[in-house]
Amino acid sequence: MAVVNPSSHHTLHRCLTNPQPIHRFALLKLPFNSHDRRLQSVRCQSPNFEPKRSVINSHVEDTASSCSSIDFLTLCHSLKTTKRKGWVNHGIKGPESIADHMYRMSLMALIAGDLPGINRERCIKIAIVHDIAEAIVGDITPSDGVPKVEKSRLEQAALNEMCNVLGGGMRAEEIKELWREYEDNASLEANLVKDFDKVEMILQALEYEIEHDRVLDEFFLSTAGKFQTEIGKSWAAEIIARRNSRLAKKLN
Repeated sequence: MAVVNPSSHHTLHRCLTNPQPIHRFALLKLPFNSHDRRLQSVRCQSPNFEPKRSVINSHVEDTASSCSSIDFLTLCHSLKTTKRKGWVNHGIKGPESIADHMYRMSLMALIAGDLPGINRERCIKIAIVHDIAEAIVGDITPSDGVPKVEKSRLEQAALNEMCNVLGGGMRAEEIKELWREYEDNASLEANLVKDFDKVEMILQALEYEIEHDRVLDEFFLSTAGKFQTEIGKSWAAEIIARRNSRLAKKLN
């Protein structure tokens, strides 16, 4: 996967007086037919000279940081508009977006009771970034036939590009670390957020079953027996109990 980064630079005057950047990302194509997405993001330009006075230096740094932050947030906009593929494939009208999914997972981390050895704030952060690379690659599901290793490679490359857009530094490194921790299931916090990912999906499946009078067995079968934490198992059991009660009432 290759994304062309603009490399031209403008003067300080251009950066400060032309807040609407002009560069766009080139066409990004994934190596499989089901994802052929055009990535476009407005890019600010940093000055190509070094001002002598510290006050100007500070202003330039603040301006560059603001440009990078807004570029990054603009890139993340597609998380709000890209619909989750599983629901699209099942013909759900007006399905949730990737950002919708991550937001409720973050709420799960926020309201979960205190657990020994678990940093709740870190769980919230992991939930916020765990699908962030989908801003570029989209929602790759098992139905796309992409091997897990290749999916991870595509998402890692996309994440690196997003962190470059952010301008690197401490925040970008934190995002990379949180994403990798989740991807590798490498901590108690990652274990819990992995469970939240599945819990949010089956809760959404139940809600769509109710809203659209559908049966979405696939999502419950694919997560059965895969919860790692007690809270994940408990919340999943509650959702399944509510579903079973509803299905039983429909049969009577």
